[in-house]
Amino acid sequence: MIRLIVGLGNPGAEYEDTRHNAGFWWVDGAVRQLKGSLVHDPKYHGFVARVNRPEGPVWLQQPLTYMNLSGKAVAPLARFFKILPDEILVVHDELDIPPGQMKLKKGGGNGGHNGLKDIQAQLGTGDFWRLRLGIGHPGDRNEVAAYVLRKPPAAERELIEKNVDDSLKALDLLLAGEMDKAMIRIHAKPPRPKPPRPPQLNPLLSSLMSKVPAATPSPSNPVIPEGVNPAGPAAAGTQEPAE
Repeated sequence: MIRLIVGLGNPGAEYEDTRHNAGFWWVDGAVRQLKGSLVHDPKYHGFVARVNRPEGPVWLQQPLTYMNLSGKAVAPLARFFKILPDEILVVHDELDIPPGQMKLKKGGGNGGHNGLKDIQAQLGTGDFWRLRLGIGHPGDRNEVAAYVLRKPPAAERELIEKNVDDSLKALDLLLAGEMDKAMIRIHAKPPRPKPPRPPQLNPLLSSLMSKVPAATPSPSNPVIPEGVNPAGPAAAGTQEPAE
C-alpha cells in the first residue's frame, strides 16, 4: 500500500503554474479528494497533510526545498514514520512523455530529473513508485532548464490537468496497494471517436418515396437500346450506290 505521496515542484508564486510543478498540482487535487489539509511543517521542510483512513494514516507532501533538494524533505518524514521505499509514490513532470499521457512505474533511473535524483540519494534507493505526468520535450537538451520553468500553453495545460483528474480516479487503488489495477486505470487510453453516421432521410419523406412507382417507358418516349439506330433499318431505294 502507499503511505506517502510526494508531489514535486518549486515553492513560490513565480513557479506555481510552470511545467515543473505538475506534481504539486496532483497533490493539491489528492488532498481535496481525501478532504485533508496541507500545513507547513518545518521538520519535514514542506507542506504536509495527514489523512487518517481505516487501513492507517496517509501522508501527502509538497517539499519546499526547491526541486534539487527534494530528498531533504522526503527522507526525514519516511524515516520517522517508518515508511518503506515501496510505500512511497512520487508524482512528477516527465520530459520524455508528451502532454496528455502519463505512466505509473516502480523503480528505475532518474532520467535526469533533479528531484528524483536527490530523493534516490537521500533514501539510498530508487525502489519507490513514480507517477510520471507528461509535459513533452523542447527538442533541444540545452533548452530543458528554461522549458520546465515556463508556463505551458493553455492547450498543454489542459492536457496535463486532464491527466491529473484521470489519474486521481485511481487514488483509492493506489492507497490500497492494488498497483496492477491502478496501472490499468492510469494507462487506459480514451476510446476512439466513432465515425459519423450517414445522414438519415426524414421518415415521412422516406415513406412517400417508397410509394412512388418506378418510371416506365411510354410510346412517346421509348427507351432505345444502346447501338440501335433510332431511325430503324434504311428504307429501300435510300441506300447509297456502291462505287
